[in-house]
Amino acid sequence: MLDHGQPSDDGALREADLRAALLLARAENEQLREANANLVYATVRAQTLQDEAEAANQRQNEFLAMLAHELRNPLAPISMAAAMLERMPDITPELAGLRNVISRQTEHMARLLDDLLDAARISSGKITLDIAPVTVADVVERAVETAQPRIAERDQQLAVRVADPALVLDGDRVRLTQVFSNLLANASKYTPDGGHLTLEAAATPDGLQVVVGDNGTGIDTDVLPHIFDLFTQGPRSLARSEGGLGVGLNVVRNLVHMHGGTVHAHSDGAGQGSRFTVTLPLSEAVQVPADSPQQTGEHDACRVLLIEDNVDVCDTLKGFLELDAHDVTAAYDGTAGLALAQRGGFDVLICDIGLPGIDGLEVIRRLRAGGATVYAVALSGYGQAQDRANALAAGFDQYLVKPVRPDTLLALIASEECRARRAV
Repeated sequence: MLDHGQPSDDGALREADLRAALLLARAENEQLREANANLVYATVRAQTLQDEAEAANQRQNEFLAMLAHELRNPLAPISMAAAMLERMPDITPELAGLRNVISRQTEHMARLLDDLLDAARISSGKITLDIAPVTVADVVERAVETAQPRIAERDQQLAVRVADPALVLDGDRVRLTQVFSNLLANASKYTPDGGHLTLEAAATPDGLQVVVGDNGTGIDTDVLPHIFDLFTQGPRSLARSEGGLGVGLNVVRNLVHMHGGTVHAHSDGAGQGSRFTVTLPLSEAVQVPADSPQQTGEHDACRVLLIEDNVDVCDTLKGFLELDAHDVTAAYDGTAGLALAQRGGFDVLICDIGLPGIDGLEVIRRLRAGGATVYAVALSGYGQAQDRANALAAGFDQYLVKPVRPDTLLALIASEECRARRAV
């Protein structure tokens, strides 16, 4: 006898299987929708976090630039006042000692600001290099000159050995000088008074190798792997605060990498000193173009127009230039300064950028539009590359960041470039 119920049971099973498969498909589809929603949420969240991070980084850089500007303004008259004290006749030994303290500490503060800003610029990719052939001797000499005052202050001995001073690098002279002066400053900071520092430079198969060493406090093994990280510092003694922000070595590493080189730190441990080894590719150039000759010795007295709204900066700079026999007229805002400049009769214009009324950029634009050929030097508390580019594009011949080194300013006024402008 045929079982007529069997086909019905098979149909029921197939229908149950289809329903189960449909339910499973719906469940999987729901999981896919949920996963897709989570993916979309994660993507949006990641973009939001990136936007927030970029905005925070932008705010940080703007804050650091403003901080540097506000701190450089009071540093400028202090630095200039110290330079004026040096030129005063019959200065007592006690006053000379105080002047040296003021000068050293002002330069130290300026270097701290520069390191902090450079760290921010490098992290945001805003530093560019001015690459040109430069000799090892030139870079080392400038770095030693920068670091020597603090080394001498602590009665430390620095031995410099350059195997071949004529070796040539393709690099940014200013930034390479900063690399080695930072390393020397770091060595001095963590070496006791009367200690010994070394700087040795020689060619190797891998390029130029420069080793900066000391017999100081050394680096603990747990700190050594992080020594180039931002805000990392070595141990501080209770007897003497070494100071610093923990950014100098981070700047060193990034600048060396931007030059295609490497930097490594080594120490046998606490109290065993340290060595920092920088390796940089050598240039194929056989010689370096000579610098333009600098004006030295006697100079012509110039008629200088100084426009600066900070009264202390303006008055101290005016007094310093007058000590060098220049005839200086001062104005404390852009409108008055522009009116004086438009009357003519000045050889040199020294002008702040952030002025009330008419800013320094507008002052020089209007003067150049009117055909003025005066030699123009911009002063500013802002030191970013774009600030410099904007000032030069507006018509300034030179751009100096506060606090200005007095000898730098005097050298510009006595330079061939300035003399050529005055002859027009």
